[in-house]
Amino acid sequence: MEYDMDDADQKPSQETLEKFIEIVGSANAFLKPSDKAPYLVEMRDLYKGQSPVILRPANTDQVSKILALADATRTPIVPQGGNTGLVGGQIPFETGGEVVVNLSRLNRIRHMDPQGKTMTVEAGVILANVQEAADEAGFLFPLSLASEGSCQIGGNLATNAGGVAVLAYGNARNLVLGLEVVLADGRVWNGLRALRKDNTGYDLKNLFIGSEGTLGIITAATLQLHAKPAERSTAFLAFDTLDEIADMFSLALAAAGVQLTAFEIIPRIGIDYVLKHVDGTRDPFAAPYSWYALLELSGTRADGGTEALNEAILEDAFEKQIVKDAVIAATLSQAQDFWRLREELSDVQKLEGGSIKHDVAVPVANIPEFIRRADDAVTAFVPGCRPVPFGHFGDGNVHYNVSQPSGGDKAEFLSQWVPVNEIVHDIVLELGGSISAEHGIGRLKRDLLSQIKSDVELDLMRKIKRNFDPNGILNPGKVL
Repeated sequence: MEYDMDDADQKPSQETLEKFIEIVGSANAFLKPSDKAPYLVEMRDLYKGQSPVILRPANTDQVSKILALADATRTPIVPQGGNTGLVGGQIPFETGGEVVVNLSRLNRIRHMDPQGKTMTVEAGVILANVQEAADEAGFLFPLSLASEGSCQIGGNLATNAGGVAVLAYGNARNLVLGLEVVLADGRVWNGLRALRKDNTGYDLKNLFIGSEGTLGIITAATLQLHAKPAERSTAFLAFDTLDEIADMFSLALAAAGVQLTAFEIIPRIGIDYVLKHVDGTRDPFAAPYSWYALLELSGTRADGGTEALNEAILEDAFEKQIVKDAVIAATLSQAQDFWRLREELSDVQKLEGGSIKHDVAVPVANIPEFIRRADDAVTAFVPGCRPVPFGHFGDGNVHYNVSQPSGGDKAEFLSQWVPVNEIVHDIVLELGGSISAEHGIGRLKRDLLSQIKSDVELDLMRKIKRNFDPNGILNPGKVL
C-alpha cells in the first residue's frame, strides 16, 4: 500500500481533535509545541515530524477508542513507545496531519506465572523493568539492548528487536507466546495465550511482531522466561585480524555450544572513542590491538565449571595462535567494565561528529570479507572517514557505522548518507545479507525493500497491509 502524502496534509478537524482529547483526558493530550517536542524527533535528530496532538492513553480500551475514531475519520496514527527507534518508524511526517499515540502509560505488569515461566506485561513497560521483574521472580528475560533503560517492550516487539543475547535466546519474536493487539478499526484481538504449542491455524502474533505498527497496535504481551544462569564467565579478547575472530568464534561455539551466550566484536577505533569520552573506562590491555571480542559463557550450576570452560577455550586459542591477548573478568565489577566498553559504543559516536549508520546482517562466515570490502569502498568514496563496525558476530549482525573525517564538516558528510548506504548495502546483498538486521525498516529503509524483496513478497506484504488496515491509518508511509 502506497502512502499518499496528501492524506498527511489533511489535519483532523477541531471536532475530531476534541473527540480524541476526550478519550484520554486533557492532561494526557499534548497540544503545546513545547509539550509535543520530545515526541516528534528521534534520538539521532534524523527525523523531525509534526503532529496536531500527542495522545497518551492509559489502557487498551482507550487505544481501542482512539483507533475506532481514527478509522472512522480517516485520521492517520503513528504508534510510539520509548522513541528509541533508529529508522524513523515512530516519528510522524513533517506535514502535520498524523496523530501520535504514545503508549508509555500502559506500563503495568499484569501477571507473573512462575510455574509456567511466563509474564504478561503491557506495551509501555520499559525493557529494564521487564528484566527486573523477571529477576525478582527468579527468572531471566534475556532481551538486552543498549537502550533498555528507556525502550519499551511494545516497541521492541513491533520491531522484532535483537540485542546482545540473540546468539543464545533468539530475537524478540522467540520470546513471545501471545499478544493483545488493537486493530485498525478499534477491535481488540486477545491472543494472550501462554501456550508453547498451538497449531490452531495461522500464527497471527508473528504478523504483528516486526510489523512496526503498520498492522495493529500491540498493547500487551505474554513473554517467555528462562532460567537464570547460576554463573557467568566474561572474557575480553584481542586480535590482529577479523579472520582470527572468525576462528575464535568457531572454536568457542564448538567447545561451549549453548553455553556461549554472547560474542561481540569491537574495533580499536571504538575502544578509542569510549576511552576518550566516557569517564571511568580503561583499556583492558597494555598494548593496542586492531580488534577485540567480548565473549560470555553462562552455566546452570554454580560450581566454577563455566570459568573452567572459558579458561580451556582460551588455552586452546592461544595454542593455536588465534588470540593475541585475553583476560577473564575476575569479579562482577570487572565484567561490567568489559560490557561498558561495548554498550557505550553507540552513544560515543555522536561525540565524534556525524555518523552514517547501517544495521546489516551477512552470513557469519562472510563477516570478515564484508567489513574489509566495506572499509575499502567507503574510505575511497569519502577520504578520511572513519568506519566503526561492531556488533553481534555470532548472529551475523554488524552495525556498520561510518564517522565523519576528523575536523570535517558534519552537514557535508551527512549529505553523503544515501550514496554511502548504497555502497555498503550493495556489498551486503552481494554476500547474501540483509539491509535490516534488528532495527526495522521505518522510513529510512522503506525505498530499499525492492532491492531485497521479490515482487511476490512485496505483493503479499501489501495485501496483508490492505486486509488489516483497509483505510491506511496505521503508521502510513512506513515499511511499505
